[in-house]
Amino acid sequence: MAGQIPQRFIDDLLARVDVVEVVGERVQLKKAGRNYSGLCPFHQEKTPSFTVSADKQFYHCFGCGAHGNALRFLMEYDKLRFPEAVDQLASRLGLEVPREGADDPRAQARERKRQEGVNLLELAASFYRERLKMPEGQSARDYLVRRGLAEEVCRDFGIGYAPDDWEALKRHLSARDIAEAVQVEYGLLVQREESGRTYDRFRDRVIFPIRDVRGRTIAFGGRVLGDAKPKYLNSPETPVFHKGRELYGLYEARQANPRLERVVIVEGYMDVVALAQFGIRNAVATLGTSTSEEHLARLFRMVNEVVFCFDGDKAGRQAASRALETVLPQMIDGREARFLFLPEGEDPDTLVRREGREAFEGRITCASPLSEFLFDQAARGRDLSRVEDRERFASQVLKAASRLPQGMLQTVLLGELARRTGVDQSRFEALLARDEGAASSPAEPSAAPSAVPVGQGAVSEVSPAKGASLGLVARVLQLLVHEPVLVERLPAEDDWCPEGEGDANLCRELVRLLRAGRYRSPQVVLAHFQGSAQGERLAQLARREMLIPRGARGQELDGLVEHFRRHQRRPSCQEQIDALLARQRSGERLSPEERQRLMTLLAELGS
Repeated sequence: MAGQIPQRFIDDLLARVDVVEVVGERVQLKKAGRNYSGLCPFHQEKTPSFTVSADKQFYHCFGCGAHGNALRFLMEYDKLRFPEAVDQLASRLGLEVPREGADDPRAQARERKRQEGVNLLELAASFYRERLKMPEGQSARDYLVRRGLAEEVCRDFGIGYAPDDWEALKRHLSARDIAEAVQVEYGLLVQREESGRTYDRFRDRVIFPIRDVRGRTIAFGGRVLGDAKPKYLNSPETPVFHKGRELYGLYEARQANPRLERVVIVEGYMDVVALAQFGIRNAVATLGTSTSEEHLARLFRMVNEVVFCFDGDKAGRQAASRALETVLPQMIDGREARFLFLPEGEDPDTLVRREGREAFEGRITCASPLSEFLFDQAARGRDLSRVEDRERFASQVLKAASRLPQGMLQTVLLGELARRTGVDQSRFEALLARDEGAASSPAEPSAAPSAVPVGQGAVSEVSPAKGASLGLVARVLQLLVHEPVLVERLPAEDDWCPEGEGDANLCRELVRLLRAGRYRSPQVVLAHFQGSAQGERLAQLARREMLIPRGARGQELDGLVEHFRRHQRRPSCQEQIDALLARQRSGERLSPEERQRLMTLLAELGS
């Protein structure tokens, strides 16, 4: 539902839930005095250093420093977004999560519509599962047996059968007073334009429900049993289903292992299900589209490693090239992407049946790292003993490196490029910096560098080549984005941050994030906001050159905070000045102390 979750609800939720119970469901805890202890789930250890306090409703690891409340634990352990973690805690208590602004009739209507759609799709999923068990589902059951799928796997993935009937689902849903127009809207029926007649979209197909991360059915995929085309058919885009966002099998993978570390991206439903049959329960599939940035952003919030699995033919190589372009901007330090190419003529489904689980997992383990695939692709068809081919090779790798976030991977990649070409690494770094500067300058018209006195010195912002001057709050944001550790210098309360300025809300949110997450990498900070207007603003500030020496940035931040505090005091200064001047104008003589106070206030107001 649209709208923010009220803070009062979050406070009440945390007061009513027991962090020991939440953590204890995922970590083996033992009573240790007034607290509980166990092995930390966030780092490898042999001696318990992880403690959970029932009194304080808090967990803390003395080994790695992980700490927080029940919400934070769910976000870190189950890899949930904040709203999802709130929903999960609320569901434990049977509570509905309120949203501020949810009394907006349009927001209420949107939520009702979404909920009706989800309920409708669950009804359809149940219908398909029941039909699989009936005599009419015999052909589908035979097909699943031939594919070697056990009942347990079919149950886990909710596999069903759409009867060979033009209106079987339509009759089932219409008998429950669900309008045909709604069935069409959610992709269950197809409507002919010329006649207006409606009929079931899926007929005589094995049905694979597509679930969101909470396990709710949002769409379907169908595999034909006969010779009809297409072989695979997906639900269309609907109010609850957007195939550029969703991944088949992600919910099931998380159910099998809440602490996923690696995800394998394959092509189709049967690949995911066949791998699951052989015990490989960390595969997902895109839904008829290439892997998108949104797919990867979702996966990297849950795991640190993604393995792309492709056929070894020309089409597979082309798909891998597209995946490489998409994943490069996501590769902040600590993430890993690898590329697995299968023997020609094989797919995960056929190969795992022929080789077995151990051999297939060995292929995953030995998949090419991103850097290796990048160099291999750039060198393909080129003779690197020739200067011209070496130049094209280097240019292609450098172009890819420019799409990487600044960090260790980019640095190491340039070092390896230098080793392979014999060109000094500093030359590549200079070319990269030049290209980045050229790319950012059109969007940021040149202006003279500005300096605004604050506190102990002047804030020198950007060179003429890097853009116009920034507001003071934006300067705080820029300092924090470039050097997140500076958050430790800020006051405990955020009352220093001025109200009403364009960047003020973002500044407060960034400070809260840095304190809660203890982030030290600018790339991780930017990844947290990726895909939002706030993320674009922070990325813009991150691209601007910092002319303030690193050693002076803390003092610069202190000066900005002091500047804000002084300006916040000005209304009271003005009130005191007005009162003293009014007494003076009325003929009253001010004492020497009051005259001195007036001079001090006037000086402070003018500073």
